[in-house]
Amino acid sequence: MMRTTKSKTLQLTVLGFMTALIFLFAFTPIGSIPIGPLVITLNVIPVAISAAALGPLGGAVAGGIFGLLSFLQCFGIGVPSAMGAVLVQIDPFLAFVQRFVPRLLDGFLAGLIFQAVRKHSNAYAACAVTGFCTAFLNTAFFMGTLVLLFGQTEYLQGLIGGRNILLFICTFVGVNAVVEMAACTLVTGAIGSALYKARVLPEQSKG
Repeated sequence: MMRTTKSKTLQLTVLGFMTALIFLFAFTPIGSIPIGPLVITLNVIPVAISAAALGPLGGAVAGGIFGLLSFLQCFGIGVPSAMGAVLVQIDPFLAFVQRFVPRLLDGFLAGLIFQAVRKHSNAYAACAVTGFCTAFLNTAFFMGTLVLLFGQTEYLQGLIGGRNILLFICTFVGVNAVVEMAACTLVTGAIGSALYKARVLPEQSKG
């Protein structure tokens, strides 16, 4: 009983620390590397770690906080988002959906992915895969909802420039997505291994 309580306390401590990190990344230039209208964001890393440490619920909480802060950036709160500022002028509600829902869903699915992979691999591999998938799904969901909700607007049509939608997405986020996925994979794998040794992550056997 004492061991379970200690484990829960450690997990909540991790979530608190990851939440603080998300706020730090959102309100300072540390977590945002601007490239054109998009930014390479490091906020997917604490979301991935939260998903690994606390499962789908923890991932969803961290992802939801990330999404909410991302929406606030559309109004210049924290690190401003040039694209977000345009989208919120077009339709504030759809801008909220586009910024918030993908991140919430991303964190939730990341938790499920970790649990599934952890049953058949070691902690490092499970965390690395979770990190990769978190960054990949963040980009896929973000761009998917962007095209779905704003694809017919003059703003996005100007960015698409008559290209095939899939080609537009690949070229638009190419460098950003690769850097995010590489960073999230490596950092989540390394930190996840440390958390496993500290007995924060679930001790599941292979197979």
